Amino acid sequence: MAWTKDSPKAGNSVATAEREKRLQAEQSLRQSEEVFRLLVEGVRDYAIFMLDPEGHVATWNRGAERIKGYSAEEVIGQHFSKFYQEKDIARGWPEYELKVAATEGRFEDEGWRVRKDGSLFWANVIITAIYEGDLLRGFSKVTRDLTERKRTEEELREARDRLEERVEERTAELKQRSEQIERLVEELAVADRRKNEFLATLAHELRNPLAPIRNALQILHLSPDEHVRQQALGVIDRQLGQMVRLVDDLLDISRITNNKLQLRKERIDLAEAIRSALETTRSLIDKAGHELTVRLPAEPVYVEADLTRLAQVFTNLLNNSTKYTETGGHIWVTVETQGHEAVVSVRDTGIGITTEHLPHLFEMFSQAASALERSGGGLGVGLALARGVVELHGGTITASSEGLGKGSEMIVRLPVAPAPASEQQLSSGETDLSRGNRCRVLIADDNRDSADSLSLLLELSGYETRTAHDGVEAIEAARAHGPDVALLDIGMPKVNGYEVARRIRQEPWGQRMLLVAITGWGQEDDKQQARDAGFDHHLTKPVDLEDLRALLEEAQGRRGQG
Repeated sequence: MAWTKDSPKAGNSVATAEREKRLQAEQSLRQSEEVFRLLVEGVRDYAIFMLDPEGHVATWNRGAERIKGYSAEEVIGQHFSKFYQEKDIARGWPEYELKVAATEGRFEDEGWRVRKDGSLFWANVIITAIYEGDLLRGFSKVTRDLTERKRTEEELREARDRLEERVEERTAELKQRSEQIERLVEELAVADRRKNEFLATLAHELRNPLAPIRNALQILHLSPDEHVRQQALGVIDRQLGQMVRLVDDLLDISRITNNKLQLRKERIDLAEAIRSALETTRSLIDKAGHELTVRLPAEPVYVEADLTRLAQVFTNLLNNSTKYTETGGHIWVTVETQGHEAVVSVRDTGIGITTEHLPHLFEMFSQAASALERSGGGLGVGLALARGVVELHGGTITASSEGLGKGSEMIVRLPVAPAPASEQQLSSGETDLSRGNRCRVLIADDNRDSADSLSLLLELSGYETRTAHDGVEAIEAARAHGPDVALLDIGMPKVNGYEVARRIRQEPWGQRMLLVAITGWGQEDDKQQARDAGFDHHLTKPVDLEDLRALLEEAQGRRGQG
């Protein structure tokens, strides 16, 4: 009998084959799943496990046991939040991860997680949602331990931060040093400029006394008149005294700078130093027409001091007040005690001090007034010398002024010494100590000895002379008398010599006048300034008489042509 495919035996045979095929496929799938399970469970570098939809642990591999420290029996059925820090749990972090994974299918994050022993490790976490159709069956979670990498990154970041901090510190140090170097360069430049100004001033101040000395010597040669000769000798004596004072000031500054100035201290009444200074400066104050008021305390004020040096300090202060106060001004000297200090104030109605210059007033080579407009000369070291001496006595000296034209005040403070066992009462109180055909030549110089001696010398040589002692007086004398020659000092008060020359040249009567600058300033730029101001010639003090006579003969030639 032949078999057909529709026969019962044929149908059973096909069904059996299909069943066997399905059984083989299921067995193969189970084998594959078992192999995959064994593979997953055997992985040691990754924690791979399953979570149910609520976040409870469903499976656990060896990697999870190694990384997290829990065995499968300890953790399966537990909520996976036990692997998180309390602060992360408080902010709802584990549920947030599942929510994102369920919504977007996948969630990845890195952060600190907790092992069984409580230690932390840095975890890279990937959570994947598992769906069967639309039904959420759970989540797979893969965790890698990246603690070593994290620590290496942190060490590198800390090293970078330390390096950046060190670079910033070094940069700040270099910037600070650069600024210090810039300040030092500026200070050196200022010091160098002051030094050059001081040397130029020194040359100027030394030439100023030499000019009248040379004139006086010429007078001694030319004049048989005994009275005139005595006048010339007086000029020489005064000007040599001025030069000695300049040199003494320089030596004292050098001694103070090198800490070699010796003081002979004894207990003295401060009024003695004041009286000594007043005796030295009284003639200058009277000559300037100043009113002087002195207030001393009723009782002696004792200090441990070198009387000579302390008197020198107050002499310098009084000289400054005299020089820098216009004729007919007022000077006050006051002594009082404040606590354990003796306070001496020297105040005047003089030209005042600018705010910019006050901090530098007691520095070496510091000049409060332009050298061209100072009267009375000086090297500008007097206040530096005064400060040095006062500080050697344990005291201080300060200056104050409301500005130019408003006067100034110098205050010296010294420690008060105990009164001697037996002291004599001294009475004092407020004391008022104040109270043709001949060639025509104008001589303008604020140094009266220089102007007067040159005038006398030229008079003896046959010239007609007039003298002026400041710039304003020189302009007025030139206008009133119409001299053929004007011999103008540059550094004069009120109006300096350059400006006098410019104003004379602006007038019709000053066009043909021979203008000669006679000054202690002898640099090439000084000569150029003189030419620019309208001077015909520039002579440096002390002037050679023959050179001057040659210029006067030139003036007479001009006069003849006129």
